[in-house]
Amino acid sequence: MSSTLMNATRPSHNPLSSVGAGRRILVVAYLGLLLFFLPACGIRSTLSGSPTILLFNGSGTSPNDVAAIEKILNESDFSYTTANSQRLNEMSESQLRAYRLLIIPGGNFEQIGNGLRSSATANVRNAVHSGLNYLGICAGAFFAGKTPYNGLNLTSDVKFTFYTLEDQGVRKAAVEIAIAGSPALTHYWEDGPQLTGWGDVVARYPNGTPAIVEGNVGDGWVILSGIHPEAPESWRRGLTFNTTAVVDNAYAATLISAAMNRIRLEHY
Repeated sequence: MSSTLMNATRPSHNPLSSVGAGRRILVVAYLGLLLFFLPACGIRSTLSGSPTILLFNGSGTSPNDVAAIEKILNESDFSYTTANSQRLNEMSESQLRAYRLLIIPGGNFEQIGNGLRSSATANVRNAVHSGLNYLGICAGAFFAGKTPYNGLNLTSDVKFTFYTLEDQGVRKAAVEIAIAGSPALTHYWEDGPQLTGWGDVVARYPNGTPAIVEGNVGDGWVILSGIHPEAPESWRRGLTFNTTAVVDNAYAATLISAAMNRIRLEHY
């Protein structure tokens, strides 16, 4: 079976498509509010010169999530290249520092860590401390914490746990996220973490636990997200969203830009 995401060691499943057409009328209103409240952070990035973003697509990552993030990067004109596990294993700290941002997407954080050498995770950790910025989405957020699976431990020994829906047997959901200084958005969640214990809280789950956090790690800027703002409409079948994929994807671009440009988003 193919799966959209492969977080932790959970069984696979495959979200399909569609959003209620009636909700599309909310796009303009929500997007206008979103752009009003969020910082003007220059979402578009030059395509000239060397790529500024390194997107990891190696062992343990979800191909569907890599594709969803690439769609956001392409639509927003971010300059990027990809690295699989072999390439990341071979990269030195100085080669990593040639990029402004490393993105680790959703998938299976155990496989992500175990697919890399300990020297590779040490190089990533040292590069972040020396100024490489980091965006971890779902499994990428788990991987940034302390885990026994060759994790990065960018969080001063904080280990993240699954959001409470996991304990209720829910594997995927449309979850309303309260965003500091901005209108609430309904985002796609699938086996994602709650991010208690590290960083400033940018957004909260309905139960108040952190859904998105940000903070400095040495000279690097780190943003971690337990939800998937990059999720396309094709993941939404059977779920009810109050905001559209267009609006949520715009927020994904905002997070990427904020991570790359070290922009401190409003927080609680």
